[in-house]
Amino acid sequence: MHTFDYLKPETLQEVLHLLGRHGASARLVAGGTDVMVMIKKGEISPGVLVSMRGISGLDRLEFEDGILRIGATVTHRSVERSETVRRHFSALADAVDVLGTVQIRNVATIAGNICTAAPSADTAPPLLVLGARIKVLGPEGERTIPVEDFFRGPGESALGSGDVVTEVCVPKPPPHTGSAYWKHKRRGALDLPMLGVSVLLSLNTNRISCEDTVRTRSPVSSVFRALEKDELVCSEAKIALGVAGPIPMRARNAEKLLRGRKLTEELMEQVAETAAAEAQPRDSIRGEAWYRREMIKVFVKRMSVTCIERIIHGR
Repeated sequence: MHTFDYLKPETLQEVLHLLGRHGASARLVAGGTDVMVMIKKGEISPGVLVSMRGISGLDRLEFEDGILRIGATVTHRSVERSETVRRHFSALADAVDVLGTVQIRNVATIAGNICTAAPSADTAPPLLVLGARIKVLGPEGERTIPVEDFFRGPGESALGSGDVVTEVCVPKPPPHTGSAYWKHKRRGALDLPMLGVSVLLSLNTNRISCEDTVRTRSPVSSVFRALEKDELVCSEAKIALGVAGPIPMRARNAEKLLRGRKLTEELMEQVAETAAAEAQPRDSIRGEAWYRREMIKVFVKRMSVTCIERIIHGR
């Protein structure tokens, strides 16, 4: 295995100093679950690993003033076990539940998952629909980047030389809002997603007469036919896709179809078709592009039903 120096600074200013000193040969690590794999595969050969672990304050997971603040060294396991996340940010809870194994989630961080900028990053679609913002500290000072502007290409992000992600900030969704994420994979065991679909819906009410139909997980078409009696209007909609293009992406044309419209079976079919058309999947060892498009149609509708179910239950 490639050899390297391992440095463990105690402050963020020390981190910036070390990155400036070692330049391109330095690589930041928090959990290190992605970086170590890339080193073993020979994909990167850093001379120095600069650890974020042990820096005071970066391991805080806090909910205050309507904002969920996830420090740079907060692990997936910490997020997974947070009742606040499960109650108000359920799409993110869905994602961390299915990321790797418990052993990996005990080490891997949310910030690291985003910084790797892989199209298959499980937390990216939920963070996109939840409107997350990424706090970055660099040589020029601190700035905040909307997560939708963070990804630039496979393995490429908006981070510049010497930049450090310090926090992921997620605003609490408005009332009568539900969110959900589905990781579609080839097997039930540990695997990377073949496709990731996240949906957020805000409705004009949480009073739904066909609650039993939604709860019993009836066929999606039956749910939306039953919902038509309730005159449910979608005030906000966000749809995000992973492994459906070079970067995690929003299906903006599909979202526009939903906003301000009454939920009907016909509308949801149109939304699902539009989302699939917006995607830019490619053939890979895990699945072909045509199959991914077909599954987008399926899971956009299914996750929309899950959102409605969560609105009923207040989560």
